[in-house]
Amino acid sequence: MDRPAAFVLGGGGVHGVSQVGMLLALAEAGVVPDAVYGTSVGAINGAMYAAEPGHASVARLHSLWQKLADSDLFGGSLLAQASTLLRTRTHLHPASALNELLAATLGDVRVEDLALPYQCVAASIERATEQWFTAGPLMEAVLASCAVPGLLPPVEIDGEHFLDGGLVDSIPVGRAVALGARTVYVLQVGRVETPLRPPRGPSEVGFVAFEIARRHRFTTTMANLPDGVAVHVLPAGADPQRLTGLRQLRYRDLSDVPDRIESARDATTSYLRAVGIAP
Repeated sequence: MDRPAAFVLGGGGVHGVSQVGMLLALAEAGVVPDAVYGTSVGAINGAMYAAEPGHASVARLHSLWQKLADSDLFGGSLLAQASTLLRTRTHLHPASALNELLAATLGDVRVEDLALPYQCVAASIERATEQWFTAGPLMEAVLASCAVPGLLPPVEIDGEHFLDGGLVDSIPVGRAVALGARTVYVLQVGRVETPLRPPRGPSEVGFVAFEIARRHRFTTTMANLPDGVAVHVLPAGADPQRLTGLRQLRYRDLSDVPDRIESARDATTSYLRAVGIAP
């Protein structure tokens, strides 16, 4: 029986490095999807994979993340960040560095021309709903999906403004299932593996509220999967201390990139063996 498979790559900022290890484990197991869906950092990783499925794209992603660890994508002094915020009144970082990175990485490819069917999601400000990009310039779509509120400016496309896709669908399993996937591999970044607890101080109140908003759609989708759908939530193999409290929001911490990739690879390989997907 034909069971269309999908890779779903969720959002999570710098923790998206774990997805490289997961993709490596999947490639080593010979798993290639029929479609790819991404949100935020998952939109970047997913786009690169969909352009050239398999080991070659994973090697490119590995190199990209190492460059990110060595670069200053969201750098600048506190004074520079304050200056940007005062000038724009909406965000801490200009989009220029990310634009240059994606231009060098993705080029002028269109979504519909990728090797695998690919979609990514962003949040429309004017319509207050999700926007799935299924065609058009790939870089434009990915930038919209990655426009983290407060960090980066909204992305304007045809007169409409978009923010990060994690606001509306942080781990888009439901989209994959609605479009026919019957086997779904979820490349999350470790957050859903870490239980929430009631806030213990003022600094944690906003974080807990954000995480509930971020997770509830995924949780609801997983609780109401239709019959005949198999979903594999791949383990990130992350250090639990990286994914608790405000540590999750350290968006500039790209230390130990090789270790985090290898940890996710090992954890995912073990999982795939346990369920009989990998030898």
